[in-house]
Amino acid sequence: MAVVLLLYVVAEVAAVWAVSSAIGFLGTIGLLIAGAFVGSWLARREGARAMRAFVETAQAGKPAHNELTDGMLVALGGVLILLPGFVSDVAGLLMLFPPTRILVRKWWLRRAERRAVAYANHQRGPVMVVDSEVVPEEPKEPTARPTVIEGRIVEG
Repeated sequence: MAVVLLLYVVAEVAAVWAVSSAIGFLGTIGLLIAGAFVGSWLARREGARAMRAFVETAQAGKPAHNELTDGMLVALGGVLILLPGFVSDVAGLLMLFPPTRILVRKWWLRRAERRAVAYANHQRGPVMVVDSEVVPEEPKEPTARPTVIEGRIVEG
């Protein structure tokens, strides 16, 4: 982890140095400040959009893992935008723009599922991940008996 942090700092310094050499010191400072303002505006807009999508999906009774992950990525993108430097700004913008955020979200969810299965296999033995859906319950009569679903588990 320390190596990654060191590489990140070196990349940020190199990027700022390169931009400063090309457009000058004041231009570089102006570009960093403009990036922070535009990025914070974009993070606010995309965060509100992700929140609306999450609320609509949750109210519909559907799984909201995509919307929740989008909100997390927007928040992470906003934090990266506010960090000084061009490398963090580019990474933050990639998480704020919907087309690239979709790619990051897919990668993130696949990685999380693999890690969860690996952790569960390590802790308790083999595990199967089952995708499910929330089905709203229909109103029942007070005297009606609850629906019972019987089944069995078949190990394969």
